[in-house]
Amino acid sequence: MTTDLMPGALSAHAIRDEPYYRAVGDEIEIFAAAYAGRLPVMLKGPTGCGKTRFVEHMAWRLGRPLVTVAAHEDLTAADLAGRFLLAPEGTVWQNGPLTMAVRGGAICYLDEIVEARQDATVVIHPLTDARRALPLEKKGELVPAHPDFQLTISYNPGYQSAVKDLKESTKQRFVAIEFDYPAPAVEAEIVAREADVSGEQARGLIEVGLRSRNLRGQGLAEGASTRMLIHAGKLLRAGAPVDAAIRAAILLPITDEPDLREALGAAIAASLPAGLAA
Repeated sequence: MTTDLMPGALSAHAIRDEPYYRAVGDEIEIFAAAYAGRLPVMLKGPTGCGKTRFVEHMAWRLGRPLVTVAAHEDLTAADLAGRFLLAPEGTVWQNGPLTMAVRGGAICYLDEIVEARQDATVVIHPLTDARRALPLEKKGELVPAHPDFQLTISYNPGYQSAVKDLKESTKQRFVAIEFDYPAPAVEAEIVAREADVSGEQARGLIEVGLRSRNLRGQGLAEGASTRMLIHAGKLLRAGAPVDAAIRAAILLPITDEPDLREALGAAIAASLPAGLAA
């Protein structure tokens, strides 16, 4: 189905311009094969490493609308599937984003699904096996998935705990693609392209990122993500001083511990990468 033929509600979710994505392995081929087999996909990796951009790129590549839901601790099954609402003409049913995608043949992307309530996770199970259907319990209806529908979820295994983790019964329903931060040369290419900075500046920012990632497990839960490095590059591009850009885009967001933040800042300042020293 081309974007021109999409129903009105889904046409707003069409991705008409190619989102930039730099492949680092066989993730494009695996996702395309999973889509061809209508298999659900799980993207695993740290925050800010490109999972969402990858899904956007694949939706564009496959010519499908993309319905994205950012999961949170208050997300319920009704938020995904839909609910009855009071209207001037009486009680009416309003489809949730998942139901809209199921009916219309979109890719539905549930971002950081582990953050959602358990009932929201369970409601996707019938869509991830041979049934390929969504039960709308409040309507007493079983909605068969459109032939073009595909479900994708993402989560960060680094944040999992006994309280917040996907159950094995959920994980094993998905084809998994693992993401991580790209190799330094590739990541520098991405930062230079996305932030519109020089290759030398991008390589300098990558060095800063690598230093922060070396502290994972030593006070930092996560090092600087690719997204954060791009933010720093954009600040540089807009004329911000190097130290201010690094502090605003990396040091302040990465930790609330003043001692750790200052120690990392001092280590960066003591041996500022060549690409940022000028």
